[in-house]
Amino acid sequence: MKKPNQEIKVIAQNKKAYYEYFIEEEVEAGIVLVGNEVKSLRFCHPNISESYADNIQGDIYIIGLNIPEYKNSMKFFQYHPKRKRKILLHKREIKRLIGLKERKGYTLVPLKLYFNKRNIAKVSLGIAKGKKKYDKRYVIKQREWDREKARASKNFE
Repeated sequence: MKKPNQEIKVIAQNKKAYYEYFIEEEVEAGIVLVGNEVKSLRFCHPNISESYADNIQGDIYIIGLNIPEYKNSMKFFQYHPKRKRKILLHKREIKRLIGLKERKGYTLVPLKLYFNKRNIAKVSLGIAKGKKKYDKRYVIKQREWDREKARASKNFE
């Protein structure tokens, strides 16, 4: 029995992407899964930290997404854990993302993998631009400064 106000269930997050890139925009997309990959997503822990999305023959595929094999599956349902998986988007969205990706320094990075309210596997892609080393240091410095301010204001009250 399903709950009527069920929230999304995040399976995997790519926290490293927020450190490595400036995320300018997020796009929600479906993902093509075969065999027991959905069961594997529910029971195993996929790894999206080393994956990226790329244009292959006019479609967008996610490359490097590691979904471990489901232990209780039969031999003819087995799949390669790091295979390319097609991303489901409308044609105009695909053209727009390919156009943005072809600009200098932009890439498509998966940010999180989750099940939506209807229990359909979705991936959130980020249109990202790489950070330089000094940008990363500045972000760390700003985060530490914000913590110090919060600590000081808490002690002041």
